[in-house]
Amino acid sequence: KMNKKVINALIMLLIPIVIWYSPAPEGLADGAWKLFGFYLAAIVGLILKPFPAPVVVLSAIAGSALFLGNTKAVLSGYATTTAWLVFSAFALSVAFVKTGLGRRIAYHLINAFGGTVLRLGYVTALLDGIISPATPSNTARCGGIVFPIMNSVAKSLGSEPGETANKAGRFLMVNTYMVTKVTSLMFLTAMAPNALAGDFMAKMLGVHLDWGLWALAMSVPGIVMLLIVPYVTYLLNKPTLTTVDNKKIAAEGLAELGPMTSAEKTLVGIFIFALVGWALPSILAAFGIKFKIDATAVAIVAMVASFCLGAIKWDDMVANKGGWNTLMWFGGIIGLSDALSKAKFFEWLADVMQTHLHFGDNGFVALVIIGIISVAIRYLFASGSAYVVAMLPVFLAVGPAAGVNPMALALVLCASNSYGGALTHYGGAAAPIVFGAGYNDVKDWWITGGIIAVLCLTLTFVVGYPWWGMLGIL
Repeated sequence: KMNKKVINALIMLLIPIVIWYSPAPEGLADGAWKLFGFYLAAIVGLILKPFPAPVVVLSAIAGSALFLGNTKAVLSGYATTTAWLVFSAFALSVAFVKTGLGRRIAYHLINAFGGTVLRLGYVTALLDGIISPATPSNTARCGGIVFPIMNSVAKSLGSEPGETANKAGRFLMVNTYMVTKVTSLMFLTAMAPNALAGDFMAKMLGVHLDWGLWALAMSVPGIVMLLIVPYVTYLLNKPTLTTVDNKKIAAEGLAELGPMTSAEKTLVGIFIFALVGWALPSILAAFGIKFKIDATAVAIVAMVASFCLGAIKWDDMVANKGGWNTLMWFGGIIGLSDALSKAKFFEWLADVMQTHLHFGDNGFVALVIIGIISVAIRYLFASGSAYVVAMLPVFLAVGPAAGVNPMALALVLCASNSYGGALTHYGGAAAPIVFGAGYNDVKDWWITGGIIAVLCLTLTFVVGYPWWGMLGIL
């Protein structure tokens, strides 16, 4: 009897075979159609997961290279600045965990602001927000830094899974995840799929979202969401405990960490350098000053500085599976999509969408409809990356055909991918970690996630859209 993994692998294998022996649609070259078969196999593989993500994508690359003779084209993604920006930022993510700087910041925030359980929810938001620009793995940020701290805080308050879960832990746990679904949309480097989405935007819409423009555009709606989401989550999962001895919790945590190490101080300097380097061109541009510095160059310098100045060791990076896994599948999927783009597949897809899909004559209404669909469809995806690969090209073809402003479409889709992952307890890799603590049940999680996702989508249009208009980018 074949197990699920074998069946999923066979499905992935059959896709390029079926497409290979099927006639190409009208208007599309035969080579582009066959290449799409390998690309679609990679998409389905990332969703079904018969093998780890890098193996899935490398399998599609191998098939395309062997049968279409386009080895150089499909491997080109590993030379893109997008892939290396994400990989380099992973080094800072590793450093925040390894040095303990993330935990130290958390305990200082708890000491300053965590006097009630609700305020602890906002401490979570503030902590996640502070470290999000340098942690493209929101799994590492949420699951590796924030979750362990909040889990230990809940236990120190006498809240354990089971009868005492509602004392504080139920709220603190679900809020930890809901908050990271907001911070992940605020920076290009706050979630790995963001950079991949940006790459698609540039190819299909001609919209270039650099680090500074992304942060500026998402800052106001993101901050408003961070102000509202913890409170709404608190009302939906209201704890029985209200006040907290935050001074004691912070003192014990800081005592365990000991004095601030030289590695932590070094990391603070590197982190500030990276933020300034990423944001400076956009800040100066607002004053009419032209200044160019490549975001990937900044990230690589920050990564190298982390090694050379002793914040982390190269072996720490070697041991970070997330960074290497992301580089392998991320660069591979970019290579496949680049090859498809050069084969004019996305141009053909846009023409087909324009011919067959109609949203009326109102571009804003079409944008709202696309936003709603983009969130709802996240019920089907356990990964923001898989969603970007599978659905973004479709939405990016549909939107312009419906008269949607390209920049507005790009920003809405980037945001909705993030908080769309709030819907379920499998909507992102960090969700099973937090849900697995045992404080929350599926029903309450889904209700909370559904309300948060709808709220954030509403705020995207009510707050974000006018803000983008004020910036003059629409």
